[in-house]
Amino acid sequence: MIVENLPPIPDRDGFAGSLAGVSNGGLLVAGGSNFPNGGRPWTGAAKTWYDAIYLLETPQSQWKKVGVLPCPLGYAVTASWRDAVVCVGGSNQSGHTAEAFLMRWKNSQIAFEALPDFPCTIANACGALIGDVVYVAGGLEMPNSPEALKKFYALDLAASPRVWKALPTWEGEGRMLSVAAIAEGKFYLISGAALIHDKAAGVVSRVYLKEIYRFDPVKRQWERLSDLPRATVAAASPALVVGNKVVVLGGDTGEWVSQTHVLKDKHPGFSTDVLEFSIVTNRWETLASFPINIRSDANTHPNESTYLPVTTSLVPWRGNYVLPGGEARPGTRTPRVIWLKRPFLLYHD
Repeated sequence: MIVENLPPIPDRDGFAGSLAGVSNGGLLVAGGSNFPNGGRPWTGAAKTWYDAIYLLETPQSQWKKVGVLPCPLGYAVTASWRDAVVCVGGSNQSGHTAEAFLMRWKNSQIAFEALPDFPCTIANACGALIGDVVYVAGGLEMPNSPEALKKFYALDLAASPRVWKALPTWEGEGRMLSVAAIAEGKFYLISGAALIHDKAAGVVSRVYLKEIYRFDPVKRQWERLSDLPRATVAAASPALVVGNKVVVLGGDTGEWVSQTHVLKDKHPGFSTDVLEFSIVTNRWETLASFPINIRSDANTHPNESTYLPVTTSLVPWRGNYVLPGGEARPGTRTPRVIWLKRPFLLYHD
């Protein structure tokens, strides 16, 4: 795997939770959130959502703003389908939404096509396409929900009319910020965080999960597979699939979660582990460390460093894969756009 940089998103802070995909050959990155002007949650900065849509026509070109979303939005499920980007749910300063739509770059302009609303408001879910069918798993119904969703739905984009259909759910807890994957026509639900509500203290806390489940659309059945060696919450999704291997890039293991407000901008960032799951042997292994470059001035100038981000998509584009921004460390976004070339080299070094 060769790791390079594409031109950065044209924003000083960058965005997490952007909507991203490919339409008519162009890479679209839209919306997302940040704490503007270098703000941080612990300094009282307000989280801000955005509506700008940016286009990168080729790896050698520069980003250009080509439109705006119907409203500021981030943390939706997105996937590339035919000539459009599928967008389901998401959040903004008003809360979570159930709206879904297709976003297209066509004839030098952005166009939207409404899809049926998801059955409930939802953000921080994971999803992926098998053929013309988009699957959406887990998530969070409202920003203050005391538990994560245990819901699994499918929408056949080629059907008429299009209707969301409820599917059987996995045996474990509801979860948010999981990683999806599609391999050999089956849907994988990897890691994520469950929520525990301490009613006496009025506190909701995360439980970092190491479970992985696989759904067979033909049999309409789930099976639990071997646990991950560590949680990979909010890792880039859908995961990379190379042959009969599912590869998860980094994620939040929960290791530093209790120290976030102590470390602040000295936080080292999230996991750099490249974890591989073998479909054949049902085993995980740590394949490598993702190449990062944390400079000595990272505390004050994080954009000069390269982190492995979370809360971002992994977008197939031109035979390679793109990580378009994301969260570099808690409270800090990155405008860097990472270009993963020739991932099969993971197995041919």
